[in-house]
Amino acid sequence: MIRKVIPLLDLRAQYLEYKQDFDQAYQRFMDSGWYILGKEVETFEQEFAAYIGCKHCIGVGNGLDALQMILTAMNVGQGDEVIVPANTYIASWLAVSNIGAIPIPVEPNQTTYNLDPLRIEKALTPRTKAIMPVHLYGQAVEMDLIWNIAEQYNLSIIEDAAQAHGGSYKTQKAGNLGAAGGFSFYPTKNLGAFGDAGAITTNDDALADKVRVFRNYGSRNKYENEIKGVNSRLDPMQAIFLRVKLEHLDEQNQYRKNIAARYLEYLRDIPGLGLPVVAEDVNPVWHLFVITHPERNRLHEYLEERGVNTLVHYPIPPHLSGAYKDLGYKTGDFPITEFLAERVLSIPMGPHLTSEDVDYVIENIRVFCKNSKN
Repeated sequence: MIRKVIPLLDLRAQYLEYKQDFDQAYQRFMDSGWYILGKEVETFEQEFAAYIGCKHCIGVGNGLDALQMILTAMNVGQGDEVIVPANTYIASWLAVSNIGAIPIPVEPNQTTYNLDPLRIEKALTPRTKAIMPVHLYGQAVEMDLIWNIAEQYNLSIIEDAAQAHGGSYKTQKAGNLGAAGGFSFYPTKNLGAFGDAGAITTNDDALADKVRVFRNYGSRNKYENEIKGVNSRLDPMQAIFLRVKLEHLDEQNQYRKNIAARYLEYLRDIPGLGLPVVAEDVNPVWHLFVITHPERNRLHEYLEERGVNTLVHYPIPPHLSGAYKDLGYKTGDFPITEFLAERVLSIPMGPHLTSEDVDYVIENIRVFCKNSKN
C-alpha cells in the first residue's frame, strides 16, 4: 500500500509557504499600472546581480533566449563552433544552432556528470568561438582548465547556469565564472518564477548594453530601433515573485544540501547504485539529486508503485535526438553520455520534503537494491 505520494518537487508548497508575501507583491504590481519592464524588473536585476556578485543582470523571457542573446551579442553566428556538453538538456544545443552556429559535443566526467574539461582541447578547431559549460543538476563545472583553454585559444566562456542558482566554484558564484551567464527561472528551478523567465549576468558593460537593447526590439527609446532585436523581456509580475523567492534562496539551498547529505550517507556502498560525486572546490545547490542504476527502469517503476515520484534527466541525449539527425551522430559516438542516459534517475529533492519523506525514499531504494540481481 502506498504510504503517500512524494513528489519530485512540490511547487504548490513553495507558493503556500510565502503566500502572504506573494499576494502582497502581486497587489503592489497590479496597483502600479506599469506592466512591461519598469521599476520592479530593474530592482530585481540589481538584486540578482548583487547576489551573483557581478555588475549587470538583464532580465529576459526565458533561459534559452538568454543563451541565444549572449551568443548573438558576442558575434557568434553562422558556421562558428561552440563547445557544449554531450550530456545536457537540449536547450544548451538549441541556443547554439538557433543562431546558425554548430554545437560541438564533449563527453562528461562520469562521476560528476558535468562537462569534462580534459576532453575540450581535442574538440577545438579553427572555427571554435566559445565554450559553453553547463552547471548540471546544480553543481558548477570545474573551471580552472576551462579558463586556461579559453585564454590560450582566445575563446569566450558562456555559462549555462540554468540549474545552478547560488552554486559556486571556489569563491565565485555560477553566472560569474565566464564572460556571461544565462539563467532560467522556469518554475522548477531553485529560483523559479510562476511561469517562464530568464536572465543574463555579466561584468561586460558593452555586452550588457547590447542585450538590453536587443531584448526590446532593438530599441533603447520607443520607436527608435538601433538594431534588429527581439521581444524577450522579463515580465515584471515574474520579477516581483522572483524578488520574494530570492530573499529565501540561500535558506532553501541549504535545506537541499541537508537532504543531499542524508542521501549520500544512507545510500552509499550499495551494490549497483551510483551516487553523484562533488568535485573539489565546488559548492553544489542540488537542483536535482541524480542516482544511477543498471535496472533504472525497474527502479523507477518500483518507486512509483510506492508513491515516490522520479524522473529521468535526460532519456535521449541531444546527439541522438531527431532535432540533430542532420549532424550525423549515431549510437556509440558518445558512450559515457549514452551510458548515463540509460541509467540516471532523479529522486525527490526540494525544500519541502520532510525528514519522513527522505527516510521513505531511502528505505525503498535500499530495499529495491537489496533484492536486485545487480
